[in-house]
Amino acid sequence: MNQKERMLANLPYKSWLDGLPEELKANRKKIYRYNNLPPEEWDQYPALLKEILGKCGEHAVIEAPFHCDYGYNIEVGEWFFANYNLVILDTGKVKIGDHVLMGPNVSIYTAGHPIHPETRATGYEYGIDITIGDHVWIGGSCVIMPGVHIGNNAVIGAGSVVTKDIPDNVIACGNPCHVLREITEEDRDCYFKDRRFDTDDYK
Repeated sequence: MNQKERMLANLPYKSWLDGLPEELKANRKKIYRYNNLPPEEWDQYPALLKEILGKCGEHAVIEAPFHCDYGYNIEVGEWFFANYNLVILDTGKVKIGDHVLMGPNVSIYTAGHPIHPETRATGYEYGIDITIGDHVWIGGSCVIMPGVHIGNNAVIGAGSVVTKDIPDNVIACGNPCHVLREITEEDRDCYFKDRRFDTDDYK
Protein backbone atom coordinates (compact mmCIF):
# COMPACT_ATOMS: atom_id res chain seq x y z
CA MET A 1 0.00 0.00 0.00
CA ASN A 2 1.54 3.33 -1.06
CA GLN A 3 1.18 6.58 0.92
CA LYS A 4 -1.82 7.84 -1.06
CA GLU A 5 -3.62 4.55 -0.54
CA ARG A 6 -2.81 4.77 3.17
CA MET A 7 -4.19 8.32 3.30
CA LEU A 8 -7.43 7.28 1.60
CA ALA A 9 -7.76 4.34 4.01
CA ASN A 10 -7.58 6.67 7.06
CA LEU A 11 -4.19 5.19 8.01
CA PRO A 12 -1.04 7.10 9.07
CA TYR A 13 0.78 8.31 5.96
CA LYS A 14 3.63 10.53 4.81
CA SER A 15 2.37 13.46 2.77
CA TRP A 16 5.57 14.11 0.80
CA LEU A 17 5.62 10.75 -1.02
CA ASP A 18 3.91 8.89 -3.87
CA GLY A 19 2.69 11.86 -5.86
CA LEU A 20 0.77 13.61 -3.08
CA PRO A 21 2.70 16.92 -3.34
CA GLU A 22 1.99 17.00 -7.08
CA GLU A 23 -1.72 16.46 -6.45
CA LEU A 24 -1.73 19.26 -3.89
CA LYS A 25 -0.06 21.61 -6.36
CA ALA A 26 -2.52 20.71 -9.13
CA ASN A 27 -5.44 21.51 -6.84
CA ARG A 28 -3.80 24.77 -5.68
CA LYS A 29 -3.91 25.93 -9.30
CA LYS A 30 -7.64 25.23 -9.50
CA ILE A 31 -8.25 26.94 -6.16
CA TYR A 32 -6.23 29.97 -7.21
CA ARG A 33 -8.35 30.39 -10.32
CA TYR A 34 -11.56 29.92 -8.34
CA ASN A 35 -10.59 32.49 -5.72
CA ASN A 36 -9.39 35.07 -8.22
CA LEU A 37 -12.23 34.94 -10.73
CA PRO A 38 -13.20 38.50 -11.74
CA PRO A 39 -16.85 39.49 -11.16
CA GLU A 40 -17.63 39.59 -14.87
CA GLU A 41 -16.75 35.86 -15.04
CA TRP A 42 -18.72 34.68 -12.02
CA ASP A 43 -20.86 32.52 -14.29
CA GLN A 44 -17.86 30.15 -14.44
CA TYR A 45 -18.04 29.32 -10.72
CA PRO A 46 -20.27 26.20 -11.06
CA ALA A 47 -18.03 24.58 -13.67
CA LEU A 48 -14.86 25.40 -11.73
CA LEU A 49 -16.35 23.98 -8.54
CA LYS A 50 -17.14 20.71 -10.30
CA GLU A 51 -13.50 20.54 -11.44
CA ILE A 52 -12.30 20.88 -7.84
CA LEU A 53 -14.71 18.63 -5.93
CA GLY A 54 -15.02 14.87 -6.18
CA LYS A 55 -18.81 15.17 -6.34
CA CYS A 56 -20.92 18.29 -6.58
CA GLY A 57 -24.70 18.58 -6.67
CA GLU A 58 -26.51 21.01 -8.91
CA HIS A 59 -26.98 24.53 -7.51
CA ALA A 60 -24.05 24.13 -5.10
CA VAL A 61 -22.43 27.45 -4.16
CA ILE A 62 -19.20 28.10 -2.27
CA GLU A 63 -18.39 31.77 -1.92
CA ALA A 64 -14.75 32.68 -2.60
CA PRO A 65 -12.31 32.51 -0.99
CA PHE A 66 -12.42 28.75 -0.50
CA HIS A 67 -9.51 26.49 0.41
CA CYS A 68 -9.05 22.73 0.40
CA ASP A 69 -6.21 20.22 0.05
CA TYR A 70 -7.06 17.74 -2.70
CA GLY A 71 -10.66 18.52 -3.61
CA TYR A 72 -11.44 15.05 -4.91
CA ASN A 73 -12.08 13.85 -1.34
CA ILE A 74 -15.02 16.27 -0.95
CA GLU A 75 -18.61 15.41 -1.87
CA VAL A 76 -21.43 17.95 -1.56
CA GLY A 77 -25.10 17.34 -2.29
CA GLU A 78 -27.88 19.33 -3.91
CA TRP A 79 -28.45 22.96 -2.89
CA PHE A 80 -25.28 23.21 -0.81
CA PHE A 81 -24.26 26.73 0.23
CA ALA A 82 -21.13 27.84 2.06
CA ASN A 83 -20.33 31.46 2.84
CA TYR A 84 -16.89 33.11 2.66
CA ASN A 85 -13.66 31.47 3.89
CA LEU A 86 -14.68 27.82 3.96
CA VAL A 87 -11.60 25.67 4.72
CA ILE A 88 -11.70 21.89 4.22
CA LEU A 89 -8.63 19.79 5.00
CA ASP A 90 -9.67 16.77 2.97
CA THR A 91 -6.93 14.22 3.55
CA GLY A 92 -9.87 12.07 4.63
CA LYS A 93 -13.20 12.06 2.82
CA VAL A 94 -15.72 14.81 3.60
CA LYS A 95 -19.26 13.88 2.61
CA ILE A 96 -21.93 16.59 2.89
CA GLY A 97 -25.62 15.97 2.19
CA ASP A 98 -28.39 17.94 0.49
CA HIS A 99 -29.67 21.38 1.55
CA VAL A 100 -26.72 22.09 3.84
CA LEU A 101 -25.90 25.69 4.82
CA MET A 102 -22.61 26.93 6.25
CA GLY A 103 -21.84 30.39 7.61
CA PRO A 104 -18.56 32.23 7.00
CA ASN A 105 -15.23 30.96 8.34
CA VAL A 106 -16.29 27.34 8.78
CA SER A 107 -13.35 24.92 9.07
CA ILE A 108 -13.63 21.18 8.47
CA TYR A 109 -10.53 19.24 9.50
CA THR A 110 -10.16 15.56 8.66
CA ALA A 111 -6.40 16.00 9.13
CA GLY A 112 -4.42 15.46 12.30
CA HIS A 113 -1.06 14.47 13.77
CA PRO A 114 -0.01 12.03 16.52
CA ILE A 115 -0.13 13.36 20.08
CA HIS A 116 3.29 12.15 21.22
CA PRO A 117 6.04 14.60 20.11
CA GLU A 118 8.54 11.94 19.02
CA THR A 119 5.93 10.10 16.98
CA ARG A 120 4.76 13.39 15.50
CA ALA A 121 8.35 14.22 14.52
CA THR A 122 8.44 11.20 12.19
CA GLY A 123 6.20 13.17 9.82
CA TYR A 124 3.29 10.77 9.95
CA GLU A 125 -0.15 12.37 9.77
CA TYR A 126 -3.66 11.09 9.17
CA GLY A 127 -7.08 11.97 7.82
CA ILE A 128 -10.29 10.58 9.34
CA ASP A 129 -13.53 10.89 7.35
CA ILE A 130 -16.23 13.43 8.28
CA THR A 131 -19.91 13.09 7.37
CA ILE A 132 -22.54 15.82 7.48
CA GLY A 133 -26.16 14.82 6.86
CA ASP A 134 -29.03 16.47 4.97
CA HIS A 135 -30.65 19.80 5.94
CA VAL A 136 -27.84 20.76 8.34
CA TRP A 137 -27.07 24.39 9.22
CA ILE A 138 -23.57 25.08 10.52
CA GLY A 139 -23.08 28.57 11.96
CA GLY A 140 -20.17 30.87 11.25
CA SER A 141 -16.68 30.14 12.62
CA CYS A 142 -17.44 26.54 13.53
CA VAL A 143 -14.65 23.96 13.57
CA ILE A 144 -15.46 20.32 12.79
CA MET A 145 -12.80 17.85 13.92
CA PRO A 146 -11.66 14.50 12.43
CA GLY A 147 -14.07 11.57 12.46
CA VAL A 148 -17.20 13.56 13.34
CA HIS A 149 -20.65 12.65 12.03
CA ILE A 150 -23.35 15.36 12.13
CA GLY A 151 -26.88 14.00 11.79
CA ASN A 152 -29.71 15.13 9.55
CA ASN A 153 -31.48 18.43 10.32
CA ALA A 154 -28.97 19.42 13.00
CA VAL A 155 -28.17 23.08 13.72
CA ILE A 156 -24.66 23.84 14.99
CA GLY A 157 -24.36 27.21 16.75
CA ALA A 158 -21.79 29.76 15.60
CA GLY A 159 -18.31 29.38 17.04
CA SER A 160 -18.74 25.74 18.06
CA VAL A 161 -15.93 23.19 18.05
CA VAL A 162 -17.45 19.84 17.12
CA THR A 163 -15.34 17.01 18.54
CA LYS A 164 -17.98 14.26 18.81
CA ASP A 165 -20.93 12.99 16.79
CA ILE A 166 -24.12 15.07 16.80
CA PRO A 167 -27.46 13.22 16.41
CA ASP A 168 -30.35 14.05 14.08
CA ASN A 169 -32.84 16.84 14.78
CA VAL A 170 -31.00 18.78 17.48
CA ILE A 171 -29.54 22.21 18.19
CA ALA A 172 -25.96 21.91 19.45
CA CYS A 173 -23.31 24.48 20.31
CA GLY A 174 -20.27 25.24 22.43
CA ASN A 175 -16.65 24.26 22.85
CA PRO A 176 -16.75 21.34 22.97
CA CYS A 177 -20.04 21.23 21.06
CA HIS A 178 -22.91 19.64 22.97
CA VAL A 179 -26.63 19.15 22.40
CA LEU A 180 -28.87 21.92 23.76
CA ARG A 181 -32.23 20.54 22.79
CA GLU A 182 -34.24 18.79 20.12
CA ILE A 183 -35.83 20.68 17.23
CA THR A 184 -39.63 20.62 17.65
CA GLU A 185 -42.76 21.42 15.65
CA GLU A 186 -42.99 24.71 17.55
CA ASP A 187 -39.75 25.79 15.84
CA ARG A 188 -41.45 25.58 12.42
CA ASP A 189 -43.32 28.87 12.89
CA CYS A 190 -40.36 30.97 14.11
CA TYR A 191 -37.60 32.49 12.00
CA PHE A 192 -35.41 33.76 14.88
CA LYS A 193 -35.75 32.65 18.49
CA ASP A 194 -39.40 33.40 19.37
CA ARG A 195 -40.05 35.75 16.43
CA ARG A 196 -42.89 34.26 14.39
CA PHE A 197 -43.34 34.47 10.63
CA ASP A 198 -45.77 37.16 9.45
CA THR A 199 -46.50 35.26 6.22
CA ASP A 200 -47.82 31.79 5.37
CA ASP A 201 -45.68 30.92 2.35
CA TYR A 202 -42.92 29.31 4.45
CA LYS A 203 -45.10 26.24 5.10
